[in-house]
Amino acid sequence: MRIARSHVLVSIDIESVASGAWEVLRRLKEEISLKGLSEEVKVLETGTLGISGKGVVIAVYPERVFYGGVKPEHCPRIVEEHLLKGRPLKELLIKEEVTREIKRELIGPMREQKRVVLENSGIIDPEKIEEYLARDGYVALEKALSKSPEEIIAEVKKSGLRGRGGAGFPTGLKWEGARKAPGERKFIICNADEGEPGTFKDRLILEGDPHKLIEGLIIAGYAVGAQKGYIYIRGEYALSLHRMRKALEDARKYGLLGENILGSGFSFDLEIKEGAGAYVCGEETALMESLEGKRGNPRIKPPYPTVVGLFGSPTVINNVETLANIPPIVKNGADWFKTLGTESCPGTKVYTILGDVNFPGLIEVEMGTTLYEIIFGYGGGIKGGKKLKGVLVGGAAGVFLPESLLNVRMDFDNLKQYKAVLGSGAILVMGQGASIPDVLHSVLRFFRHESCGQCSPCRSGTKELFRISERLIERRGKAEDLDLMVKLSESLWQSSLCPLGQSLIMPVKSALENFREEFLPLVQ
Repeated sequence: MRIARSHVLVSIDIESVASGAWEVLRRLKEEISLKGLSEEVKVLETGTLGISGKGVVIAVYPERVFYGGVKPEHCPRIVEEHLLKGRPLKELLIKEEVTREIKRELIGPMREQKRVVLENSGIIDPEKIEEYLARDGYVALEKALSKSPEEIIAEVKKSGLRGRGGAGFPTGLKWEGARKAPGERKFIICNADEGEPGTFKDRLILEGDPHKLIEGLIIAGYAVGAQKGYIYIRGEYALSLHRMRKALEDARKYGLLGENILGSGFSFDLEIKEGAGAYVCGEETALMESLEGKRGNPRIKPPYPTVVGLFGSPTVINNVETLANIPPIVKNGADWFKTLGTESCPGTKVYTILGDVNFPGLIEVEMGTTLYEIIFGYGGGIKGGKKLKGVLVGGAAGVFLPESLLNVRMDFDNLKQYKAVLGSGAILVMGQGASIPDVLHSVLRFFRHESCGQCSPCRSGTKELFRISERLIERRGKAEDLDLMVKLSESLWQSSLCPLGQSLIMPVKSALENFREEFLPLVQ
């Protein structure tokens, strides 16, 4: 069998599937076969290539050429011109730009990233466990099982890994709390209920590298002393659900899940639970209520899940991105992980860049990377040559930052100085022409709709904030409405039962403080 001289990777994710990725994949294979190139050129399915808004995206290696907006009718020319004659199709190229500085650096999707979580995404076929194994998959699990649970927890604590779900709580401390909590039955839960607008990083991790998450969950189960784990996935994530189910099935076949894993004496299994579309179930206690078959309403804390969690047992709940960091940490060591990021926030962070940028999509960069570099380095700057107006950092429950704060370093501690959060990792970029009041109005509409109604401050407060915002949008507002919105959001922060109501203070207050001049013309 000949070694292939070229590999064509077709990005298969929900976005590309909607644009016809399966048909492009089929047509490429068909055309390559017709030209007699099947032994020389391999067409492979992979996860996201990190490029959004470009329809079907494919990459050709070893040239590392990226094509966007590919349709089935383009396939014959790609095969004829590029794969046969070595002439890339210029009209389909996703072109990067180069800075004019003495040190020339790429701008956009070709810019080098320090990938830990996404190291396999866009490289392997996520539905083939053999390809994950070929990339040292499950080596970390084998290493973990050769040590004591306490040693694994100590290594995670030493790494400084903090939860990537938004709160930034030290992961090792959470694991240690559950490990020491009394109780024979313990659980691990992966929170993949990603329901916030503009947030899809966890979906792309699930779609691009499902076995990394499974490996992280097994290691977490071993460290904590759990024998059962759950992956709670947003019900709308059809491809994620398909790939996770396939990955779980393959892991069981290889003896990586179930009884006596790798002959270690440790038994652990995983089950998938589909969410029913309630945003509030992204809150850990509401998620557990849903898993127990109840209405997804938040619980009063304390007690915390590490002591009294699922079915009353000690439970660790971690985000997808958090768990995907575990195999690299165990395999390479805490000291390696601490060479990335900042002293207080080691490692990398996965972001989705959205809005008025030239290259929207998925990136992974070291903690502490500036917002300017993310937008202008990786996002390629503002679309259409417009001037930047502002950025909503951290998702819908995030903070509106003005252009003057572009040099803020993106990590948990630096953002605290500006009362901002990393949140869900979504970065919504707004150029001149965007309306901050309109964006805030959309945020408030979402939270009004998603409030579970269990506590009266959130149930009534989200409705009233939306009503005031509606008056402003319709230019029926009064001057006192602006201060009233801040007071209401502060009341929700102080009295709401869960983060859904508590977090509204961030978008409301930051929008009215940093962009007040946009709201003044809306009041009488």
